[in-house]
Amino acid sequence: MLQSNLLERATRLNTHFAEAQAISLLKAALRDGEFGKTALVSSFGAEAAVLLHMVSEIDRNTPVLFIDTEMLFAETMKYQRDLGNLLGLRDVRVLRADALALGVEDPDGTLHQSMPDACCALRKTAPLAHGLEGFDAWISGRKRYQGGKREQLSLLEAEEGTGRIKLNPLANWTHADTAAYISAHQLPPHPLVARGYASIGCAPCTVPAKGREGRWQGQNKTECGIHFGAGKVVRSGAGG
Repeated sequence: MLQSNLLERATRLNTHFAEAQAISLLKAALRDGEFGKTALVSSFGAEAAVLLHMVSEIDRNTPVLFIDTEMLFAETMKYQRDLGNLLGLRDVRVLRADALALGVEDPDGTLHQSMPDACCALRKTAPLAHGLEGFDAWISGRKRYQGGKREQLSLLEAEEGTGRIKLNPLANWTHADTAAYISAHQLPPHPLVARGYASIGCAPCTVPAKGREGRWQGQNKTECGIHFGAGKVVRSGAGG
């Protein structure tokens, strides 16, 4: 799809769904096929249970893409298996970096120390780009209250260079909204939340903290880079 047409479509859809609840947007995507073939991309992190539960209520056959960087907390890996089984998700796809690329670019597993953006590109962005091939749209759990570049987040975005639409059904949710949903549906929390982790990524790059302050602490970096512009990875911060 031409980029101009994609942008026009995203603008039109944002107007159409401006007052829609998250569940309505998800039903349009997963039940009505409004956006074509759609996948949910989930980190199985601190707040991931909300979208995973919503999707399981609509269509348990929805493809769920989970990026295993092979540097995640053991608790995240167990949570991914346990929550997926609890919700009856039937198509959880675990994405990993190409073994040959890892051997060449990060043979000793220390790339994150010197070039964190390059590490994210290798272990997150490249596997996701491959996993999203064949999809017309994907669902993200990003929210405006998380700050940074997310403060102006729209419900739907035109993803430059890929021809895909990105859905952010929880864009206008607050932390309180998320906590209330998890409580109301008695969803199990990520085990690291009780230990002070509000945002959970790779073990070497995450510490206990409020919000996203615990990610890449001490570095000028706020995003992992699983977003695209002009068909290329959009990186932020240092190290790339």
